[in-house]
Order: sequence, then C-alpha cells, then structure tokens
Amino acid sequence: MPSPRVVIIGAGIVGANLADELTARGVTDITVLDKGPIPLTGGSTSHAPGLVFQTNSSKTMTEFAAYTAAKLSSLARPGARAFNAVGGLEIATSERRLAELKRRHGWATAWGVEARLVDPAEAKALHPLIDESIVLGGLHLPGDGLASAVLAVELLRERAAERGARFVGGVRVTGVERSAGRVTGVVTDDGVVPADVVISAAGFWGPELGELVGMRVPLVPMAHQYVKTTAVRELAEQADGVALGGSHVLGSGNSAALPILRHQDAGLYFRQHGESLGIGSYDHRPIAVGYDELPAVDGKDMGEHSMPSRLDFTPEDFERAFKASRQLLPALEDAGIADAFNGIFSFTPDGGSLVGESPEVRGFFIAEAVWVTHSAGVAKAVAELVVDGQSATDLHELDVARFEEIHMTDAYVLETSKQSFVEVYDIKHPLEPRQSPRNLRVSPFHARQRELGGYFLEAAGWERPHWYEANRGLLDTLPAEWHQPARDDWSAQFDSPIAAAEAHATRTNVAMYDMTALKRLEVSGPGALRLLQGLTTGQIDKSIGSVTYTLMLTEDGGIRSDLTVARIGDDLFQIGANGGQDLDYLTRAAADQTAASPAEWVQVRDTTGGTCCIGVWGPRARDLVQPLTPADLTNNGLKYFRAVSTTIAGIPVRIMRLSYVGELGWEIYASAEYGQRLWDALWGAGRPIGLIAAGRAAFNSLRLEKGYRSWGADMTTEHTPAEAGLEFAVRPAKGEFVGKAALDGPADAPLARRLRCLTVDDGTSMVLGKEPVYVAGDVAGYVTSAAFGHTVRRPVAYAWLPGDVEVGDRVEIEYFGARIAATVQAEPLVDPEMAKIRA
Repeated sequence: MPSPRVVIIGAGIVGANLADELTARGVTDITVLDKGPIPLTGGSTSHAPGLVFQTNSSKTMTEFAAYTAAKLSSLARPGARAFNAVGGLEIATSERRLAELKRRHGWATAWGVEARLVDPAEAKALHPLIDESIVLGGLHLPGDGLASAVLAVELLRERAAERGARFVGGVRVTGVERSAGRVTGVVTDDGVVPADVVISAAGFWGPELGELVGMRVPLVPMAHQYVKTTAVRELAEQADGVALGGSHVLGSGNSAALPILRHQDAGLYFRQHGESLGIGSYDHRPIAVGYDELPAVDGKDMGEHSMPSRLDFTPEDFERAFKASRQLLPALEDAGIADAFNGIFSFTPDGGSLVGESPEVRGFFIAEAVWVTHSAGVAKAVAELVVDGQSATDLHELDVARFEEIHMTDAYVLETSKQSFVEVYDIKHPLEPRQSPRNLRVSPFHARQRELGGYFLEAAGWERPHWYEANRGLLDTLPAEWHQPARDDWSAQFDSPIAAAEAHATRTNVAMYDMTALKRLEVSGPGALRLLQGLTTGQIDKSIGSVTYTLMLTEDGGIRSDLTVARIGDDLFQIGANGGQDLDYLTRAAADQTAASPAEWVQVRDTTGGTCCIGVWGPRARDLVQPLTPADLTNNGLKYFRAVSTTIAGIPVRIMRLSYVGELGWEIYASAEYGQRLWDALWGAGRPIGLIAAGRAAFNSLRLEKGYRSWGADMTTEHTPAEAGLEFAVRPAKGEFVGKAALDGPADAPLARRLRCLTVDDGTSMVLGKEPVYVAGDVAGYVTSAAFGHTVRRPVAYAWLPGDVEVGDRVEIEYFGARIAATVQAEPLVDPEMAKIRA
C-alpha cells in the first residue's frame, strides 16, 4: 500500500513531533504548513515555558509526559539540548495540599514514575531559594525537566526533513478540499497541497481550521501570565555552568539548574532563566481571548517579544501572585520585572487534550489543546492512529468524541474552559461535580427525585442522584451489621450513610434506579446483523428477544468497549453503550458497510435523549412489576438476558431482564414522554411493599460486589478480555470479528496481568481508585474502582496485578502515604452461583 500523502497544519511542538513520528514509521510524503515563520511560528510553542511534569491522575497523560521527556532528552546539538532534566518539586504550604502531594505521589508510583516525598529541609536543599519555614513538605520527581520547545522544533524538523518531510512557513490555509466525504487536499494562499490525511495541530487556532470541514473543536484561547524577573543575586552567584541566554538557539531550558518549582496553593510555578526566575501564574481571572484580539504580527517581524500569541501584560492581575512569590522565595524581594506578557494557551471544557478524526470528513484529524508537556506522547499516538488505525495507548480521555452535543455549544465551551483555567491547580475529588452549568440533562423522573431529596452529582451533563434524603429514616431500622464504618474525611466527601440503607433495601426487598443516563443506540437496517456480528465478540445472531453482553475490540485485541445488544427485530437492535466514542465507532463502521454494500445498509441512531430507563431490582421485584404488566415475568416466561415489548400500567415499555447489581429484576425502557407516568405507576404500586428509590452510591457498591466491570475505569483498549476476566463474552466459533486474530493462542497461556478483586483486611479503610498496589513490598499494579461493600461488610477494590498473583495472596494499597493491607478474593463476592439473579 502506498504511503499516504499527509499534510500537517501547524509547525509547533506538536506538528514537528508528528512529522518526526510519522516519518519514523515510513510515512515520508509529509508537508507541514504554518502561517508563521519556522521555527518561531508565533503560536503557543514560541513562548512556552517548557515545563515537562509527569504527575497526573491520568495514566495516559502520565505516559505521554514520560515519553515526551525521554524523547526530547535524545535531541541535542553541540552546546545545546532540547531537554534539561532539572527535576520537579511541588511544595505544600497547607495541610490539605500536603495530603494532596501524598495522593499525587501515589499516582506517580502507580504509573511507574520515580517520585519521593520530601520534608521542608529536603525541599530547601533541592531549591535553596524557598523559605522552608512556610513549607510543610514537597514531592520531588527527578525525571521532570525543562524542554527547549523552539530548539526541539528545529531538531525535530531537521530529522523529519532528512526522511523526506517538507516544512513550509508563511502559508495560510484557507480551505480543505474533499471528495466523497474524504479529504483530498489543503487549500492555501499559495495553491493546493494534495492530501490523503490532514492533521490539524494548530493549537488555539484549531477551531478556525475545524470550521473548514464543519468540525466543532471545543477549545478557547486563554491568556496566562508569565514574568521574567530582573537578576536575582543568589542566582547570579550560582550561575556558573548555566547558560545565561534564553534564546532558542541555545535552548531556553538550558538556562536552569534549579528544579521546576510548583506552588499550587498559590496557583504559581517557577523556573530558572540563568540569573533570573520565570514565574507563571494561574492565580488571576480567566481571560478568554477572541481571534480579533490577537496582535497582527507579520512573519518578518516575528520575534521573542512580538508574536500573535503574546499579549500585553496586565499588571493588576499579577499583584497577588507577585506577593505570594516573594513570600515563598524571599530572594525575590529585591527583584523586579524584566519582562512580562499574557501568553495564549488552549483550554477545553474538561481541561483535556483533543485528539481524533472528524466525524464529518474522513482523513481529517486533530491534535489540539496539547501542551509541550505531552506533545511527543500525543504525536506518537496520533501517528499510530494514522499508520496502524489505533493507538498503543488508550485515548478515551482525549478522544474528541467524548463530548456530547450540549458540550459543544459556544456558551458551554466558553464557561467550562474558563473554569478549567481556574481549576488547573485545584485539589479535585474524584466524584466532585462541576458547579456550573448544571441541570443540562435531566431524566423525566427528575421532579420526583427532587421531591425525594435526591443528592445529585453530574456526569456527561446528566444529573444523577447518588442517594435520597427520603431514605434517611431507613437508617433507624437498618441492621447494625449493615451500617458502614466511619470514613476518613477525603473518602467521606460526596458520600452518605444512606447508601447503606439503599443497598440493604435492594438486597432484601426492592429498589428502583434511574438508568436514563446510560447511552442507548438503535442499529437498524438489512445489514444491522452483519455489522454487529463483525464488530463484537459475542454471538448476536440469536432469536428475537435475546440480549447479549459482548465486547468490541481493537485489532490487537484490546477492549474498545463493552455493550449489551438486544435483538428487537430481524433488522433492529438496541445497544447499551458507554458513550459518544461507541456512537462514533459504530456510525463510521455503518457508513463504510453501507457504502461498500448498499443493499446491506445500516443506520445508527442515538436514542438516549428520547428515551428513559428504570432499573427495578431486588428479591421482591417480581411482586412489584408482574401485577402491572400482561407480560409473563416468571422465570420461564422471561428468562435472564431476554427482552420483551409490552406495557406497564398501560404505558408502552421494553423490558430487559438484566441486572447490574446482582439481584432479580429488569431494566424498563420507555419513551421519555411517558417517563414520569412510568415512575409514578411503579412508585404507587411499590409503596405498600416498601419500594424505595436508590442512587448511584449504592449502585456502584452493589456492582463491585457482583464483579461487574466498568469500561474506562476497570478496563480499556490496553487490556484483553482474558486479562479483564471477560473471556466468557468472546465466542470465537461464531466467525470473524474485529480483533479475533489477536486472541488466537493457547487457551492456557499464562497472563502477564489480571484484573483482581481485593477486599480490605481491616474492614474499614477506604480507597477510591488509582492508588498503587504493592506485592511483597514492590509496586505491582494499581486500583481501578473501589467502594464500600455493604453486603460483605468491607471495602472492595479492583486492581490490575501481575498474572501470578493468586486468590488468597496478601497485598498492600497505598492511600495518602499509608499502606492498607488487602487480600485477593475469588469473585464475585456475592451470589457466585447466580441464584438470586436468575430466581
């Protein structure tokens, strides 16, 4: 197959890395375009402070940062290097931040990054300018460092050019040509550049380029303050051997010996520039910048102090930051400001990067909102997408398809991107919802849930009740052994003892759960069965009314998603999916099949917003629902994993016998217009037998006790079905499907890793996820999901561990610096015989 013609728009640190990664993989017909001069293009790369810090709650982003540091370390020319591993030091001046540093140390450890916690004296030894009397402790990462971004661009460009890539500056892109839904070329003011693949790596100009193909790129250019001080006496005395210049020729990162210093309590970071310090501040109002507010700088006038991404400094926004800087670093008391500007960076609604292919135009990819920190890692992943069709690193947190329609509106993108700027250094709890905007997506039951005192958290724009204050009275009669123990302050946030009462009611009586927020898709048409058979691991060619739990895999056998597929008709299927990425993948596959074989056309439709779902579960679920429907809900009438279309209290519904909590019951689907009436009918019939409404807190506890995995948390594209304990969902005998060849091999071949169920030995100590797990004293894995198991009376966690770790083995989980003893358990913990769920 001939090498594709690739055009990369943007010659900054991401574009240059893309050209390097693609040419290293044999793609040599590459043209890199930029409207600015190369290498100082005038974008964010041209003024970036160059911080590469690896600690992140995201395993993916940590890996990208580590890859960036390693790759840039290999780039050098005589007297200059693209990366200076000065290390990173995060300090705490509050007890809350000190605890957060312990959590961050856990992340680094879990993801395999060298890190250590230090006391104030050690912090002072690492960075002599700090006032250790106000420092409570620190986190030191020796592998962090400073990238010389513009020098890196030069060196990457030289290497890519040697392999055949062409870099063209001073060219403005004005359009993207396409035919039959695919890109064919890039229109510039200098002519058309033919292309099979176009990658937008234009940074904060990304939305403009997206518009050329009708793609919404949800990011906002934001101003971020950066200051270089006048000479600091202590630095001048210690400057021997440190390059004093900050030019891109020498590499600005080489003008430092001190570690990167981050004072997140004050929204500040510091880096050395020879005799001076650079100060970056997030401690100011969010300043969104329109394209018409950017300086118009001609290419010939582009320079370190003159570029479109460099705005005039607003000193009033820096007053508090400078005061805090001098408190931490007394040596700055006599220093002034030698240079200062408001630099433009990209911010998105959730603070994450934007990676993926346009749903509107095939062959048009974006790699936007990517900082220098993760630039090489993201470029590697995008190059893999282009060359191999998939990334070796899971990208679901970056995939632009993660956003729902409401997240793409101008108002939402602006408000939430501003908030992302404000929260850059905030301490965020895993369950903490955004405060605004809220009530964007509510189920038809929302009014009733509010009447019951629902405590709502938010996910994907949906308001989801986590427990109900109306159930507080149940605590008075809750058996003593069901009361959960007191929690530590961190895990107690966004938790309530009411969850125990709701879990108890589900296990012993009956409860109803709002399942509306789960993504629902409809796949229809004469080619629907063929499509689903080819994309999933399960046998979908079953009788009408069958429901199948199945997986979608990547070509190399990784778990792309897990689905429930209900066959409603010969050519009609209802899919329970995980989010927008599933919709995007299925829609693309359907379009390809339809184009190749019009007689086997397929339509994929998102029905989530027009439908609703109530889960009714518990040993008395049949007592509640059977009197309301003509359908036979006996065990023989509607078996486990079967569906039927019928009515409940005269309301048209679709009932599926599924249970994500491990109890008898059904998922009941209806058109959204009937939703409140459906709730009222079930509620009215259920009150005499003690029906309650239950929330997500109880739900998550119950599903972990039952061993049910959550895609995106417990497994991703980086894990195989066997490793995740989901080999039962694979039916090789059914025929060919995506990823099948990768699964071929001896059935008894040892696994390098497995997802394991753990219970905490002391019965009380909580963890929340992403904590490192130690085996025989060594870091061996990490926690994925965790909750208090109300039925088993102890905390439950799932974790990725080496394949030779067996049931009964003892492990330790690090939680805020402490080690918690846990034991590997056989699963599921509750009802392993499936007697309850099949009753």
